[in-house]
Amino acid sequence: MGHWLHRNIVEPGKLPLLLALTAFVLTFLITRVITRLIRAGKGPFGNVKAGGVHIHHVVPGVVLTVTGGFGAVASARHGFGSAVFAVVFGMGAGLVLDEFALILHLDDVYWSEEGRKSVEVVVLTAALVGLMLAGFSPFGVNDMTQEELRDRGSVISTVGLNFLFALLVLSKGKGRMAIFSVIVPVIGLIGVVRLARPGSFWARRFYRRRPRARARSTLRAYHHDRRWAGPRRRLQDWIGGKPDPVPTLPLERR
Repeated sequence: MGHWLHRNIVEPGKLPLLLALTAFVLTFLITRVITRLIRAGKGPFGNVKAGGVHIHHVVPGVVLTVTGGFGAVASARHGFGSAVFAVVFGMGAGLVLDEFALILHLDDVYWSEEGRKSVEVVVLTAALVGLMLAGFSPFGVNDMTQEELRDRGSVISTVGLNFLFALLVLSKGKGRMAIFSVIVPVIGLIGVVRLARPGSFWARRFYRRRPRARARSTLRAYHHDRRWAGPRRRLQDWIGGKPDPVPTLPLERR
């Protein structure tokens, strides 16, 4: 194990990335545990307030992210300093993205339905960083031989083609697939040949006069969402906690 770690992580200079990813995931998990304990009224934890203002943990997260980011830029890929700043950056990123929904909506939606976006972004970020750590380069440049890498034309054409695939997948309303296709280009190829989701730019532009394609797209999206919505929600609830129920307004008496 030690030889593998040195050969594949330490020697190529990926140790800071591994430390940042580990700190990112652990910080997110620990933060979610603490916030769930605060929500349940258990343990010694409580909300941080200053002058009656609730200090969200995105605030120290921004400070840690800025400190770790600038420190990492100023340090080398090897050495104690790079490792420390990588951990600091990972902790800050974990705190910031844990409240991504708050930043997006500019409202305290942590325990609401909109707050699920934070969990989605954290899981997606961890997966992408994990792929990069495993050796997948963006736009599939890692799939090229040394001779092809020395040919700038091959590199530029490969990056351009894969970037086009990612844009096409995004235009079909498949954001997650488009992001992963940047790292694994074959995913982009699959997304290009499949039907677009209803309501996407591609569907509005090219399915407008194709009722059969619109019907197939709607039916496929319905079956996909019905199949995966439940497991996705249960996974998000297990990771980040179940959102607060939406209050229902009482019916007016006539």
